[in-house]
Amino acid sequence: MILPSYKGSTLRGGFGHAFRRVVCAIKSKECPACILKERCVYSYIFETPPPPDTKIMRKYRAAPHPFVIEPPPERRRGYKPGDEITFGLTLIGRAIDYLPYFIYTFDELGRIGLGKGKAKYELMTVKTIPALAKGGRGDLETSGIIYDSKTKTLKTFIPQSFSISFNHSDSSPESPHSHLTLSFETPARIVYNGHLTIDLEFHILIRNLMRRLSLLSYFHCNSDPSVWDFKGIIKKAQEVKVSDRALRWHDWERYSARQDSRMKMGGFTGEIAFEGDIQPFMDLIRAGEVLHVGKGTSFGLGKYGIVRDVSE
Repeated sequence: MILPSYKGSTLRGGFGHAFRRVVCAIKSKECPACILKERCVYSYIFETPPPPDTKIMRKYRAAPHPFVIEPPPERRRGYKPGDEITFGLTLIGRAIDYLPYFIYTFDELGRIGLGKGKAKYELMTVKTIPALAKGGRGDLETSGIIYDSKTKTLKTFIPQSFSISFNHSDSSPESPHSHLTLSFETPARIVYNGHLTIDLEFHILIRNLMRRLSLLSYFHCNSDPSVWDFKGIIKKAQEVKVSDRALRWHDWERYSARQDSRMKMGGFTGEIAFEGDIQPFMDLIRAGEVLHVGKGTSFGLGKYGIVRDVSE
């Protein structure tokens, strides 16, 4: 099996093709013209149009997708029979109810074949991982198997939930300053003033995180983000400064079968350090570790991790 060094596009593209094949009842129609679009699992997960009665994003064709695929971190391209590939999948809000569809689809994708060579694979296990474990995100050592290829059954599991609290109003001049270092592991496509930027500032990161999480909350979690004090939060975020920066632009292209063209999906990777009163934003930043930030998150883009979090 030969796969690209970055496998996010291959996994997401293969998943979308197999998902539609599995659930679509009227394959001759495009989703926007389909009579079933408002009740279709594929349309909700992969097209994600804003509902007709939405109060926000009325002029947009799509809301943020309720899933994130995290491709394997290794950049190797060649795989032999018997080799294993592990990748991550995060489901958000209502999408969690459709986990059986995801499992069946990735199992079906193994029979269809992955990548240009249509290499076959077998889905062996699915494990749950604590998204916001104490001291950082969980790993495979703290996971539990909920599906395996032998039984072909899905065990009952309890989805993880978390809330985001902003304590900027409690901050004072005497509040302890802190240092935070983030490592962007996959290209981050962060937009500021209508353009992609590599000149990341803390308030730009917070703006993008708030936009992403507020939209996910509204469209997928039945939550009303209008209670968030966006202006106050951004004003407080502007007080946090960059103390060190080692970001570099990473060009990446993907082929879109739907548009029959190659699309530029570049973004920045590397590390950046901030200093200031960061503690009020830590819930938001930890949520971003799980949900990613910027554009192209369903491909696995915008993944970052907390390298260092020190309070003085």
